Amino acid sequence: MQKEFIPYHLPFPTHTTGLSFVKEVLESGKTAGNQAQSLICKELLSVDFPNSFSFLTTSCTSALEFSTLLAGIQPNDHVILPSYTYPSTANAFLLRGATLSFVDSLPNSPNMDLDKVEELITKKTKVLCVMHYAGISLDWEKIERIKSRYNLTIIEDAAQCLDSNYVKNGTDYPLGSLGDFGAISFHETKNISCGEGGLLLLNNKNDITQAEIIYEKGTNRSAFLRSETAFYEWKSLGSSYALSEINAAVLRAQLMQKEQIILSRLKVWNEYKLAFSKISVPFVPEYAKHNAHIYYLQLADYKESVEFIQFMQKEKIQTLHHYRPLHSSDFFNDKHDDRSLVNAINFSNTLVRLPIHHEVNSDRVIETVLDFFN
Repeated sequence: MQKEFIPYHLPFPTHTTGLSFVKEVLESGKTAGNQAQSLICKELLSVDFPNSFSFLTTSCTSALEFSTLLAGIQPNDHVILPSYTYPSTANAFLLRGATLSFVDSLPNSPNMDLDKVEELITKKTKVLCVMHYAGISLDWEKIERIKSRYNLTIIEDAAQCLDSNYVKNGTDYPLGSLGDFGAISFHETKNISCGEGGLLLLNNKNDITQAEIIYEKGTNRSAFLRSETAFYEWKSLGSSYALSEINAAVLRAQLMQKEQIILSRLKVWNEYKLAFSKISVPFVPEYAKHNAHIYYLQLADYKESVEFIQFMQKEKIQTLHHYRPLHSSDFFNDKHDDRSLVNAINFSNTLVRLPIHHEVNSDRVIETVLDFFN
C-alpha cells in the first residue's frame, strides 16, 4: 500500500467558523483594519497579555519594523541580535540605518548566548534584540541585568512564541511581554495563523500615543476618532501596519481554538521526546514553558543531516533544516567582523525539524526516524 505524505506543517482547520466571520466582514463592508474583528482578536489576546497594549499588524516583520520606529532607531545606532534567526529580525534595523553585531548561539541551544553580549556593547549600542527559538525562552534575568547596566531598549522577536512563557518563582510571564516591545507572528507556518499577520506588544504605557500615530500612517487619526481633536494631520513617520479585517476574521477563529491547537502539538512533541530521548532532545531550561512550535533533532554533521532528510523524503515524510546564520550570509558576510560564530553554524548544519501538527502520524514518524538511526 502506498504511504501517505506527511508534510512538515499543516495549519489547524478552523474553516467553518472562519468563513462565517469572513462573511460578517464582507457583509459589513468594513474590510480595512482595526475594526470589529480586530477588536475581538485583541480582546482574546488580552487574556494572554493582560499587561501589554497590542497592535495587530500585517506580519511579524511589520511589527518588528514598527518597533524600530518606536525605539527611535537612527542611522548608525548600534543593535545586537542573534545570528541564528530569520532575516526579518535584522532587516527591521537595517531599514533604519542601524549597524549590527551578531551573537553566537549557545552550545546546547539555537538561542543566542547572552554571555557574549556585553563584549559587543559600545557607546552607540541602543537595542538588544532577542529571539526565543522554538518558543523556548531565553534567560530573562540575564537580559534584565544587561538592560539595567547599559540602559538598552529590549525588543523581543517572539515570532514563534504565542502561548510560551518565561517562568520565575512559579509565575508564568508570556514571551513578547517582557521587553520594551515584542513581535509575534501569525504566519501560515505558526501554531496560530491567519495566512499573514502579526502582533506588536507595547509593554510601557508611555509608548501608546506615539504608537497610535505611527500605526495611522504618521497621523493623529486615532485621537480624531475619539473626538480629542477637531481634525487630524501628519505628526511623524508612520506606515500602514494594520491587519485587514478579513485576516482578522480568520485569526479570530484560530484564537478561539488556541488551547486545542497547542495541546495537540504538545502531545506530538512529548511523544517525540520520549521516543528520541537517546538520540536528540531539544534543550528546555527549567525557566521555560514552550508551545511545541518546533521539535528538532540535532544530527552529527551536515552530511548526516542531508542523508537523514533524504531518507525521510523517500519515506514520504517532510523534514527540514532551518536558518542559515545571518552573519555569514551572502548579504552580510563582508560586513561581519572576524568573530567565528561556531555554534550558529553548527546548528545551521545539523538541526533538522520534524513534522509537528494536529494530523501528523507521530507513530510512523517515530518508527521511520528510529529506522534511520538503527
